[in-house]
Amino acid sequence: MDSDQAILCLAALAQPTRLEAFRLLIRYEPSGLAAGEISRLLAIPQNTMSAHLSVLARAKLISGDRQSRSIIYRANLTEFKELTAFLLKDCCGEGSQICDVQREEKDVFC
Repeated sequence: MDSDQAILCLAALAQPTRLEAFRLLIRYEPSGLAAGEISRLLAIPQNTMSAHLSVLARAKLISGDRQSRSIIYRANLTEFKELTAFLLKDCCGEGSQICDVQREEKDVFC
């Protein structure tokens, strides 16, 4: 991941509704949730939620798949792993055992 993509991801998550939507989608992995259900669970109007989901999708943090009349959204855990790896890349100058756990457990996420 490069700096521009990391900034895009962080900016997408730096808003309360989008952060909650992303966290909600993580809880519903791997099946995902329909856009209307996300809106209902977060008590956000559908048109507002649609705009937030678009921002998350542009940052590649979520993806949407059309199923009949619904769009099912899923968290992109690979992109999120890349973001956390980017943030921790130079942890402790790569010389400390504190960061060894992160390096050894890169695939700790689902």
